[in-house]
Amino acid sequence: MIELLLAQGTIKALNQELRPDSYLALTDPRDVARVESRTFVCSERQDDAGPTNNWEDPSKMRKKLIDLFDGSMAGRTMYLIPFAMGPVGGPHTKYGVEITDSPYVVLSMMIMTRVSAEVLNLIDDGAAWVPALHSVGSPLAEDEGDVSWPCDPDNVHVVQFPEAYEIWSYGSGYGGNSLLGKKAMSLRIGSVMARNEGWLAEHMMLIRVTAPNGDQFNIGGAFPSACGKTNLAMLQPSLDGYRVETLGDDITWIFPDGNGKLFALNPENGLFGVAPGTGWDSNPIAMESMRSGALFTNVAETADGDVWWEGMTAHPPENLTDWHGLPWDPSSGLPAAHPNSRFCVPMENCPTTPSDWDAKEGFELHAILFGGRRAANVPLVTESFDWKHGVFLGATIASEQTAAAEGEVGALRRDPFAMLPFCGYNMADYWGHWLAVGEKATQTKIFQVNWFRKNSEGKFIWPGFGENARVIDWIVRSLQGKSKAKASALGYHPGEGELNIEGLNLLETEMRELFEVDADSWLSEVARVEEFLAGFKERLPEEMKLQTANLRSRLETADA
Repeated sequence: MIELLLAQGTIKALNQELRPDSYLALTDPRDVARVESRTFVCSERQDDAGPTNNWEDPSKMRKKLIDLFDGSMAGRTMYLIPFAMGPVGGPHTKYGVEITDSPYVVLSMMIMTRVSAEVLNLIDDGAAWVPALHSVGSPLAEDEGDVSWPCDPDNVHVVQFPEAYEIWSYGSGYGGNSLLGKKAMSLRIGSVMARNEGWLAEHMMLIRVTAPNGDQFNIGGAFPSACGKTNLAMLQPSLDGYRVETLGDDITWIFPDGNGKLFALNPENGLFGVAPGTGWDSNPIAMESMRSGALFTNVAETADGDVWWEGMTAHPPENLTDWHGLPWDPSSGLPAAHPNSRFCVPMENCPTTPSDWDAKEGFELHAILFGGRRAANVPLVTESFDWKHGVFLGATIASEQTAAAEGEVGALRRDPFAMLPFCGYNMADYWGHWLAVGEKATQTKIFQVNWFRKNSEGKFIWPGFGENARVIDWIVRSLQGKSKAKASALGYHPGEGELNIEGLNLLETEMRELFEVDADSWLSEVARVEEFLAGFKERLPEEMKLQTANLRSRLETADA
């Protein structure tokens, strides 16, 4: 596949001495991100898709897709990709078959999933599987020359049929639009499977934390794209005695065991991370993961045949070639790498991934974190009062928009559970499902974190990155039953002196700002939450209304 892609000009080899077995792809500038406006959940009833999904009548959509796909692969090779999400033969593993006309998709799927003929054998033996059909939508006439990145950006459709467990994707060759084992199957169809079968399919990283006394805890974390999830998945703790291992960076499937515990596994086989903002200072583990065997997309190229992006180093090297393949002018104000450029590597490349990361049964899940990018209001860390309150925290996450998806960068949007673009059914029903799973999850705690709070000068207060281990330390002590938390209207926070900030030089005023709960600001926030929840109408679980009313009451009492 690599030789074919090199011959087609879709990828180019990087300097093999500097970056062995690594390649760079540059996409059509119109095909650079997930296209949420062209992603559909076509359930039989519109209410079952809910207000957060684009819906179209499934019979009409099928006709539209059949017309789009008719002749769409002419002149190209059709590839069949049998893949497993989870270890092949595992009790929680799901199988799929993607048909595509994109060798770039084949290569990427071979990194991100377990592609194996054994999957076909299991299907032959009766294993259930998800059909996933993909085309870049760019047929070739006889003797017609090809382009390096074929696509049909004006007609992109990424469609999930939840009742049929079917995926159709047309027009885009990029990431989540075309690697159909990832967001489409593992989350949109996966969430429907999970609801039907009694488990959870989540947009979460997964880590194993070893405390100084040897206690081990597995923690899942749901964060919108480009909000620190990959950095946390590869955390290098600043505190002595702590060790963090990477079990997954993006997707986690969670299963009740029937005895009050939850077990979690990462169904993927690779890492597909946002490059900009990833550097030797911010995430050295990710940088180590890319030393060899990496597929880069839409990053810049150095004069000596290596890669670069904003945030990799403090200063860009000279004579860069930008993600359009043109000489980069630093004075232009334009980035050298696309803000959503990516790196793709196998899980085994990550030096903090343990040898047992793909254990078929998964790992006991002790804590779940919800986080976003908030400059104000949301404290550094909050422990929920209980599971139901934790579901409310997850349901009402708001985050400042990033370049990883369409929309105005910096605008605030609600992103429940970081699943807004990925939940394959009505989000209100999804919250109800979480509440139901909670009845079987008596031994898992829920927390909310926010690394991005700013001071009055617009500067981040918390240093983040490796120092986030100090927050993990407090969470671990809560799991050990050793913390003395104090309550606010929002939940529990570290008590006086409980958060280890030794050596950080944080002022007392800054610590107050990190945990400040301003009742007036939060009452305004509650009004926005109520407006958001009202959009789910009669499908909204009563518990969500109760949690909102309780929050308002606590704030009004605090204000008084």
